[in-house]
Amino acid sequence: MPHKPFKAVIPAAGLGTRFLPATKAMPKEMLPVVDKPAIQYVVEEAVDAGISDVLIIIGRNKNALSNHFDSVPELESNLVKKGDQDRLAKVQESSDLADIHFVRQGEPKGLGHAVSRARAHVDDHPFAVLLGDDLIDERDKLLARMLGEYDKRGATVIALMEVDPEQIHLYGTAAVEPTDDPDVVKVTGLVEKPKKEDAPSNLAIIGRYVLDPKVFDVLEHTEPGRGGEIQLTDALQELANMEDGGVYGVVFRGRRYDTGDKVEYIKAILQLAADRDDLGPDLRPWFKEFAAGL
Repeated sequence: MPHKPFKAVIPAAGLGTRFLPATKAMPKEMLPVVDKPAIQYVVEEAVDAGISDVLIIIGRNKNALSNHFDSVPELESNLVKKGDQDRLAKVQESSDLADIHFVRQGEPKGLGHAVSRARAHVDDHPFAVLLGDDLIDERDKLLARMLGEYDKRGATVIALMEVDPEQIHLYGTAAVEPTDDPDVVKVTGLVEKPKKEDAPSNLAIIGRYVLDPKVFDVLEHTEPGRGGEIQLTDALQELANMEDGGVYGVVFRGRRYDTGDKVEYIKAILQLAADRDDLGPDLRPWFKEFAAGL
């Protein structure tokens, strides 16, 4: 029988310490990438893949997130009076994107704990987890491909990306076996942030997952792991060992922007701005002049 519609879960309860002092009062997910906050790109990605029900996991002092996706009658009225239809459309776009819900995580006890907080809302629906630090270029349909693989294989699907072995200690890493598709692998093991010499491959887990609701039962008895936190990676390892379903990985070869790192965040802004029709023509010549003067 067809499964229930997919839902999306976006964990956004982190403290954003790498971007202090900017994130002292502003959630890191609200940092602008060109002219939209990072989290809006993530919600748009879920909607573009056909998901209309989105749950955002928030922590303390994250009210700016819910405010952003709410309507602002005073601002909208002011723009109507000015006849500024372009800006009005942009303001209304975020509040009309999807059916967006919020739940608090309480203590930041790890990604696995954050995902477990979605249980009451997700119920028995399959769901996608999208991390706000990883922005996937809208031209590369990663999530839609992952949803299709879930339908095809009836199993959990995670996104993997080849990275420099010198950087593998920054990621969860997968041991894999090939399948009939060169871009899809069967995951046989997972290691959270291994040393280079201990890594089973150079395939890193990036922030996209499509999960069966049975993951909630696994998370219930998952003990705290690395850093004293409940790791989603540990729950995925248990799912990979199950005979019923298992875990598959889609190897992503497209454009990904890591906005959790300062340098990569700046690169993301420059790349996305340069690719835009309204900004690129002025920016690209300036880039060349600037680079020539270094």
